[in-house]
Parts: sequence; C-alpha cells; structure tokens
Amino acid sequence: MKTRELFLHFILAIGGVVMLTPFIWMLSLSVKPENEIYNAQIRLFPQQWDWANYTEAFFDAHVGLFIVNGAIVTLGILLFQYLTTIPAAYVLARKDFRLKGMLFAIVLGVLLIPPQVTAIPVYLLMGRLGLINTTWALILPFTTSAFGIFLFRQSFKAFPQDLIDAARVDGANELYILWSLIVPLSLPTLAAFGIFSIVVHWNDLFWPLLVIYDWEKATPPLGITFFEGGDSGDNVGAMMAAATLIVAPLTIAFLVARRRFIEGITMTGIK
Repeated sequence: MKTRELFLHFILAIGGVVMLTPFIWMLSLSVKPENEIYNAQIRLFPQQWDWANYTEAFFDAHVGLFIVNGAIVTLGILLFQYLTTIPAAYVLARKDFRLKGMLFAIVLGVLLIPPQVTAIPVYLLMGRLGLINTTWALILPFTTSAFGIFLFRQSFKAFPQDLIDAARVDGANELYILWSLIVPLSLPTLAAFGIFSIVVHWNDLFWPLLVIYDWEKATPPLGITFFEGGDSGDNVGAMMAAATLIVAPLTIAFLVARRRFIEGITMTGIK
C-alpha cells in the first residue's frame, strides 16, 4: 500500500473513531450502575453490568411504544412519498411537455426551503382539519418530497429507452411500464431514498413537538423528552439505554440496506 493511501486510511480511521466515540460512550453508560456513572474515574467497560437500565427504559420510559409510533409514522410517510414522488419523477424524466423545465426548477427551488419556514401555515392547516395531536398530523405534511422527485428523476433518466419502447410495442401502458418495469429495476434508488426518509423523520423532533402533546402518541425523539422531563430525568443509565434502543432500528436498517444504499447514491439505481 502506498504511503499516500496509508495516510488517507489513517485519517479516515481517526474520523471514524471520533464519530463513533459518542455512540460507544452511550453504550457504555447504558450498562453501568448509577454509582459507576457518577464515578470520577473514566472506564469504558463497567465493573458491574446493569441490564436493569434497559428494562426501565423499555417499560418505565415506554420506549417500546415510542418505537412503534415512530415505525408507523416513518413507514406511513415513506409509503405516501413513494406513491407521489415516483410518478412525478417519471413524468419529469420520460415525458416531453410544455412547462417541464419550469416544474423541475420549482422542485429544485423547494429543496432550498427549510421545513421550519412553512411550519406555521401547515400547523394552522392541521388545526383547521382537526388533526392536531393525531398521527395524521405527523404524516400528512410529508406525503411528498422534492428530494425524492429529484433523486428518482435522475435514476429514471438513466433508464434505457430501448426497454421502454419494447414494452410499448408489446402493448404495455404507462402504469405497467413504471411500476412493473422501471421501479423493480430501480431498487437501489428506492433503498437509498427510503433510508434518507426514515432517518430524517425518525429523528425529527421539531414537528412532533409542535403537534403532539400526549405522550402516548409521541415519536422516539419526543418520547425521550417526556422521559427526560419526568421523574427519571436524572437517571442517566436508563436514558442512555432508551437512546440506544431508539438508535438501534436505524442502525440495523442501514446495515441491511447499505449495499443498495451505496448503489443508489453512486449509480442512480442503474448499472
């Protein structure tokens, strides 16, 4: 291995250690008893393993309920986003019509608008619809995604036109071409967008904090704030165990789909 490559790997390794250190310390605190957490000596591994922190986090902090709520919200959002962004991206990628360039420019412009800018009008709309403090208030504002339209458009534009023409010659309509031909061959892009969407909405605290005030409907980040603000707010071990349980699904999902994720980002879903 050349000296330059060795140096680059060394820098990357240091960066990886720096980024992983907070998570490693979180895991360490989650299995320590209280007397070791507040000990002046820093030890990575506990002298006495305390798995009761996870029991307290799952039952007393209701982390299991928060994870279920988060799964319903994130998967519901992802389903609606697939149903709206995929057809829109297909039209922008494979169809020619007037105002096509302007519509795509609008999509790119929406990417520049932070969600906090539209929070007040969207909140007022949810209030008018009577959806405040409901699961639908967490799902409906995110049923489409400008980033998803952009990502799928880039993928669909790289799709071979000969395959589409052959399908049309065989009598396939546009819906069949999209959902039975293009989408199955774009699984890496679907996986990449799915991971992006799930991570963003699983970790979102801003919007749930505005529209949800009952802890039974809280998503994982909001649920942690309820636990922190309660009687167990100073129970660091249980809080770190709760954080570990909340981070675990995202980690597992990424490890399962990491190959598709990398393909979807680097190759736009088409080999």
